[in-house]
Amino acid sequence: MAQTQTSGLKQTRRAVLVADKIADTVITIGGVLVIAAVLGMMVFLVSEAIPLFKGGRVAAYSHYTVKKADSPVAGLSVDEFKTIAARVNRSGQVTAWHAPTGAPIKSPSFDLEHKQVTASAQAIDSRYMAFGFADGAVRFATIEPKTEVMNRRDLPSGLKTLDERDSTDGTTVYSLIPGNQIRKTWIELQLEEAIAMSPSARPIVAMDYRFSRFGERPTKALAAIDDQGAGTLLRAESKLNLFTGQVKTDVQKTDLPPLKNGVNIQHALVNELASSVYFAEKSGKVYRFNTRDVSDIRLAETTKVTPDSVDLNVFGYLAGEGSVVVGGSDGSVSIFFLLRRDGATTADGSMLVKTRAFEPQPSAVVAFSPGQQSKMFATADVAGGVWVRYGTSTNTLVKVKRSTVDSKSSERILLSPRSDGLLSMNATGAADLWELDIPHPESSLRTLFGRVWYEDYPEPSYTWQSTGATDAFEPKLSLAPLIFGTLKATFYSLLFAIPIALLAAIYTSEFVSPDVRGKIKPVIEVMASVPSVVLGFVAALVLAPVVENWIAAVLLAFVALPCSLIVAAYLWQLLPPPLALRIQGLPKLTIFFVVVLTGAYAAYWLGPTFERLFFDGNFKAWANGDRGGGAPFHFMMALPVVAIGVGAVVSRFFGARFSAYMKTLHPLNAAALDLARWLGIAAATIVISFVLAAGLQCLGFDPRGGFVGTYVQRNTLNVGFAMGFAVIPIIYTLAEDALNAVPEHLRAASLACGATVWQTAIWIILPTAVSGVFSAVMIGMGRAVGETMIVVMAAGNTPLMDMNIFNGLRALSANIAVELPEAPKDGTLYRVLFLTGLVLFAMTFVINTVAEIVRLRFRKRSMQL
Repeated sequence: MAQTQTSGLKQTRRAVLVADKIADTVITIGGVLVIAAVLGMMVFLVSEAIPLFKGGRVAAYSHYTVKKADSPVAGLSVDEFKTIAARVNRSGQVTAWHAPTGAPIKSPSFDLEHKQVTASAQAIDSRYMAFGFADGAVRFATIEPKTEVMNRRDLPSGLKTLDERDSTDGTTVYSLIPGNQIRKTWIELQLEEAIAMSPSARPIVAMDYRFSRFGERPTKALAAIDDQGAGTLLRAESKLNLFTGQVKTDVQKTDLPPLKNGVNIQHALVNELASSVYFAEKSGKVYRFNTRDVSDIRLAETTKVTPDSVDLNVFGYLAGEGSVVVGGSDGSVSIFFLLRRDGATTADGSMLVKTRAFEPQPSAVVAFSPGQQSKMFATADVAGGVWVRYGTSTNTLVKVKRSTVDSKSSERILLSPRSDGLLSMNATGAADLWELDIPHPESSLRTLFGRVWYEDYPEPSYTWQSTGATDAFEPKLSLAPLIFGTLKATFYSLLFAIPIALLAAIYTSEFVSPDVRGKIKPVIEVMASVPSVVLGFVAALVLAPVVENWIAAVLLAFVALPCSLIVAAYLWQLLPPPLALRIQGLPKLTIFFVVVLTGAYAAYWLGPTFERLFFDGNFKAWANGDRGGGAPFHFMMALPVVAIGVGAVVSRFFGARFSAYMKTLHPLNAAALDLARWLGIAAATIVISFVLAAGLQCLGFDPRGGFVGTYVQRNTLNVGFAMGFAVIPIIYTLAEDALNAVPEHLRAASLACGATVWQTAIWIILPTAVSGVFSAVMIGMGRAVGETMIVVMAAGNTPLMDMNIFNGLRALSANIAVELPEAPKDGTLYRVLFLTGLVLFAMTFVINTVAEIVRLRFRKRSMQL
């Protein structure tokens, strides 16, 4: 008997087993490759972003001694390729040498006619200098390294080899560069005629010089002060006639109001526009003159920039002249901004404000050199330490030590034009040259994710602005407004998409016949195939102008459409039951769309009246705060909240008795009474909302400046509509499948117990399918977070941290699309964009992880039903 049963068992064919094994292996390999691809992308993004946080290093170092200075050092200069360096003494002597090796290079000197130099100044561009003399005169000078590229076959013979790259004939250095070419470098000097500065021909004790070139109009600005406290401002502008080749120079010299006797001025400062002049004492007391109007120059401010008992040793501008660097005898380094302040006691309403404090050096700061192309700068102390810092991030990038320390000898330091080299020298001729590798000095966790106080900003802010119109522009690369923009676009799009998608899923799953469902669902799913670039194009060029022109009607539609559907639903109950059953299915769905169109037309028709009554006839002017109060918008926002509250109260205290009474009535009478109840709730909602809105306005609450504000055409509202259109099919399809997967016996049991279809859907079907519905919402959120083209085209690309729904935004994904084509490879912006991708990757990973954890919890609860 057992043998007969055994022989009757069917065995799986070998081919099926082999196919199953192959499928299992292929699926496993595919899954592993997917995980590997995701991990590979993450590793790549991390590898591209990590250099942003590596700081700087010394790539090479040279130490040598050049000829000792015969007088105090007036300035240092080095060309952008760090080929030739030069020192200028106050006697006019110029000493040049090969920067990497210290080998001497012959150079002419300035003929100062043996006049005594009492002060000197050097522009941020170290080629331009000025000498101040004991007779109160000044002379402008230029020490400019010249370069010329030549063919290697034209290289002179008999040259002395300096290193692997360079050779010299004694006055010129020839450098081998790629392309089998030679770069020829030499020094040229230029000394201009003397200009009398001191009104009483007294010795100049402090001065500052700025040189700028706007096209063919070089401009000089110089501020000087003599030993009696008499200050003078000079501004010279040269104009080149392109037809004749002649250069005409207009010189404007203005005497500043004298300072009181006994001041001991050590430092002077002037900006390129000659609109501000500073004189500072050693004690740290600063006198600021507002020279914007030369006919009304005044001493605008007197302030102290160092603590008591701390001497002011360093006082100078960074590139762009928005930051004033202050270095003290206690090793402190800080930055001040000139900002307008309400309630300022200064003559012009502006005042010096300390905005940044840096890591202090161990001893007194005695030297300072700003970078020419960035906010990088170097400071040196008397103990031999030289620190390279970045003004915006307050980071100390590199710390080095001079080989020779002489506290009695004045120290000079100079950052090379590209900020990739640092030269230090004292009067004895001891020199140190460090070649620096600081690829991304402006990046740090603070500048990328925190509030930063930028120049000319009244307070710290989160700002993204990668490019500017001038060379002095400072990139602002905070990712915070981009993260905020991503979340803002996601929030408003889901606020629009989730109710529509879930209600549609409930409707097609529980309320329509399978035939109607089979027609509706494919249509909605086809919406998902519309390319996002098409949606963005339509949103930007069609939807945005329509919404702008009919904004009041659009806002009214948010009330009119739900109310029209609710009224239609109550009216449906008044139909005779045979008629209601006869027009189920597509006729009912057709009526549904007619009601929606009717509500939309009503909003369109009533829009101008609504705008006139609620927003003083002009919504955009109201949103901008030019007219009206905040009560109308408070009223609109209170309506749904109050409606839910009133409905809950009525249901809680009167629902059971009302339902029992309705069962005793004829169905038509019960339907009419139900409609009357809803109208009563609606009336109570309107009254309570009006009272709340009026009360909030009396208390001073105004939604403008927060949730609403200035209206721009391409705004978040348009993004919510367009992105919601893209997300609705995804949420609807997955949620509808989850609802239909609920076992049929649960529906049957609920309906058999007397529950309505709506009660069954809300209290039985939805809780059972909640894990699938939640997954649908989270997948829709992931789609919204990563959306690019809709945000690029419809949001205005304005990286603002503003909850205003009528303002624009910029999302992380959109920022990558907009900025990457203009980002130099391996530059800071390039790597920040990869960091942007990493942040977006992390956001989606966190969202999906949290979603999966929540989904599993919902699933466990559903299994217990």
